[in-house]
Amino acid sequence: MMFGFGKKNTPMLGIDLSSTAVKLLELSQEGGRYRIESYAVEPLPPNTVSDKNILDVEAIGDAIRRAVKRSNTRAKHAAVAVSGSAVITKTITMPANMSDAEMEAQIELEADQYIPYPLDEIALDFQVIGPAEDDPDSVEVLLAASRSDNVDSRVAALEHAGLTPKVVDVEAYAMENALTLIQQHLPDTDNEDLTIAIADVGATVTTLNVIHKNKIIYTREQVFGGRQLTEEIQRRYGLSHEEAGMAKRQGGLPDTYYSEVLEPFKEAMAQQISRSLQFFFSSGTRNSVDHIILAGGSASIAGTDDLIEEKMGITTSIANPFANMTLSPQIKPQSLNSDSPALMIACGLALRSFDS
Repeated sequence: MMFGFGKKNTPMLGIDLSSTAVKLLELSQEGGRYRIESYAVEPLPPNTVSDKNILDVEAIGDAIRRAVKRSNTRAKHAAVAVSGSAVITKTITMPANMSDAEMEAQIELEADQYIPYPLDEIALDFQVIGPAEDDPDSVEVLLAASRSDNVDSRVAALEHAGLTPKVVDVEAYAMENALTLIQQHLPDTDNEDLTIAIADVGATVTTLNVIHKNKIIYTREQVFGGRQLTEEIQRRYGLSHEEAGMAKRQGGLPDTYYSEVLEPFKEAMAQQISRSLQFFFSSGTRNSVDHIILAGGSASIAGTDDLIEEKMGITTSIANPFANMTLSPQIKPQSLNSDSPALMIACGLALRSFDS
């Protein structure tokens, strides 16, 4: 079982395991254009994932199985991802004339220099990025390592659902992969020097990935997410957690909800994203970004992009990697549209089917 990188040519389901839901996506490709064959979002029972760690493999496997059934897919292979905070990545240089097998042997020999865990406790993989800038006889190689239990629990959940795991990726790289579909619609698309910030506001964690020249140069996670809005609805209106989640999605709350609950949440989200960007600017890598893209479930809240654009003075848009895709007849465009921002990682994983 590989961790992360390898050659793929079998259609794969992209399966994103967040703290509250399983998100499944299947893509096909014809004539250079992608088509969405199937997708599903299946809620997870409480306390099955915490801080991106799987606590109940069987419950997650059952939820994946329900998502597969709901999506009507026949695909049996899957790609899944571990979170960036669970992964150590490092770029090293190696001789360009080495074969993959020689490189693998050399990396295993020297891995303890780069990875602060015993080798028998980690899953390790590598990918050649390209020629080293300052040495034509060397190549840059990306190493990725994660504790084996992070990988093993995801593999076990997929197998429990009757799927064959083919790829375990890293969430940030899946996001980077999906961004390539969005970038062509941004202003200044022909400008290769663009710096784009993707703010992924999940249920419990907001992740900021900054991408420059199509490569991630900064990642930061902080505890903030849509669950805070659900809990405030629950507290203020005396609802159960489940009822509050449903009311958040489907409406039916008092008129005061917008001014008293939703607007303060949007303000807090803008503040969190602004704070993450300030950390990025103070890191000294770059002092500006050209565009902000909002992803994750909370990105669907109407007006959030306008608020953030107004507060930060940076063009902001909602993530939709599917704008140029065709849909199979079973896909409901309206549902897909509202789920799109939350499907970025699933999309990036599904795209791994087409790696050469």
